[in-house]
Amino acid sequence: MLLRPHPPPSWVGLVVATACVAVETLVMFALRDGSPLAVAGALYFCGVLIVSMVWKPWLSVLTAVISVLAFSFFQVPPALSFSFSASRDLLILLMFTGAGLATSHLAGLARSRAAEAAERRQEAALATELAKHILCADDLRSALVPAARRLAEALELRSAVIELDAVPGDAQRVAFPLCDGATRLGTLLIPADVPKRTLERLRQRVVPTLESLLYAARDHEAVVTSLNASRKVTMLVAEQAAWRRVATLVARGASLNEVFEAMTEELCRSLGEVRTTLMRYEPDHTATCLAGLNDPHGPTSVPLDGHSVAGAVLRTRRPARIDGYDGIPGPAAETVRGLGIRSAAGVPVMVQGRLWGVLAAVSFTADTMPPAAERRLSDFSDLIATAVANAEHRAQLAASRARIVTATDNARRQFERDLHDGVLQRVVSLGLQLSMTEASMPPELTTYKTQLSRTAQGLNGVFETLQEVSRGIHPAIMSMGGLGASIRTLARRSETPVDLDLHIGRRLPDPTEVAVYYIVSEALANAAKHARATIVHIRAETEDQVFRLSIQDDGVGGADLGEGTGLIGLQDRVEALGGHMEVVSPPRQGTALLVKIPIDEAA
Repeated sequence: MLLRPHPPPSWVGLVVATACVAVETLVMFALRDGSPLAVAGALYFCGVLIVSMVWKPWLSVLTAVISVLAFSFFQVPPALSFSFSASRDLLILLMFTGAGLATSHLAGLARSRAAEAAERRQEAALATELAKHILCADDLRSALVPAARRLAEALELRSAVIELDAVPGDAQRVAFPLCDGATRLGTLLIPADVPKRTLERLRQRVVPTLESLLYAARDHEAVVTSLNASRKVTMLVAEQAAWRRVATLVARGASLNEVFEAMTEELCRSLGEVRTTLMRYEPDHTATCLAGLNDPHGPTSVPLDGHSVAGAVLRTRRPARIDGYDGIPGPAAETVRGLGIRSAAGVPVMVQGRLWGVLAAVSFTADTMPPAAERRLSDFSDLIATAVANAEHRAQLAASRARIVTATDNARRQFERDLHDGVLQRVVSLGLQLSMTEASMPPELTTYKTQLSRTAQGLNGVFETLQEVSRGIHPAIMSMGGLGASIRTLARRSETPVDLDLHIGRRLPDPTEVAVYYIVSEALANAAKHARATIVHIRAETEDQVFRLSIQDDGVGGADLGEGTGLIGLQDRVEALGGHMEVVSPPRQGTALLVKIPIDEAA
């Protein structure tokens, strides 16, 4: 009872005081024989102390007066009569009153300290709860509602409101400004009928705590905002870097598979453990997986009937997703489940304004694709579309080159055949007729015979010239002896000595043999005409379905593939066959011509 914040009611104190005096009197009656008055005084003093420790000072003084009267009436002889002694009774009264007031004051201090300690414990617990509400919330404004409710419950207020704005007080509410120096953090609003002691408690201890929490919350919010912004910037930079890496491959003319593999790697970095697939829409209402999920035995064909990402993109021409394939009917869903796919998202791939296919990301482990899947796929869909268009253009260009080369070779072959079967045969026939005419003429016509002989020799020269032209148009020897015999013939006719190292071993496709023949012919002509070489080394071999040709001379070097049309035309021939030709010609270090042609593609 001593440490209770508030003493019991006064009537209880009166009852206790009366009971103490009565008990003390009865005890003294029981000890009356031989007990000195000092013992009686000390016993009555105990009652005064008991009342003084619990109740207010006035009740302590009243108890002291009653105790002195009881002591004088019951204990001082003659008993049961008042026998006052001014010096004695006033001294006892002063002692009882002084001791009671001192005890009451000390007890009040103890109670106030205990009450203050309880309040501070309550405020500490309140501060902890407010910190949880305010500092751990993502949205500070919404967190202030439960924080204000908890503050009102702890301080036994009818209501409490915490605002982040400057709100003035009125007749119904008292406003406590919450500030950090000159910076206004918010306002605490409480009912105007709150006791002054509670107002002072709020002003001195609760408001500073709220100010500290709001300041920390503002700092926390600023730090979180800064971190989120930094994280977004970092993510954006990473996404831009990934896009730039893939765009560099596209600009460099990399193959579609190489671009797709790089894109898959970048998407896995941002979306986690996902796999990507590129599907092309077919006229038979199916989609063929060109990359990412190909079966080792051939491309996987997915029907577009029923529920599927590819079907949804085809119907809507917009991004689509399916989170969870379990329970979805249809052949498309069955095919996807057979591949082990649990969720997927896809975006359309538009090539030159037409819906070409779909770029999809699939997960084999999660039932839900990441929220950013469609956005990240869309970032790369234009690059994939560009890569697809580039691949188609390259294929069309290669086909066009091949058609041009084939048409040129056919025209050359036809012209060589017409020249051989027509003009050359006519020249031979005329030569024979002239020879027969010369032989049939009389011996005395010497002048005419000489003229006919010269004419026959001239026709023979024309024949040889036309033969050389015929060989340049199309190498007839290739049809009879193959590429090896053709190269040996060119080496024998070359003005520059030639060292041959041939490991061909079999006939190659006709376009390949023709291209190699013209490359060797052009290289030998350049070595004799421009390089001033003393020897030319020619090496040819077939290895792993690839034909390799190397032509090296020890001439002056400095040859440039971009100068003149001879080498450029040969390069077009090689690239039309899917091959590659490289010229290495540093000044004064000779020239090397390196050619690689895939045999299967040329077949």
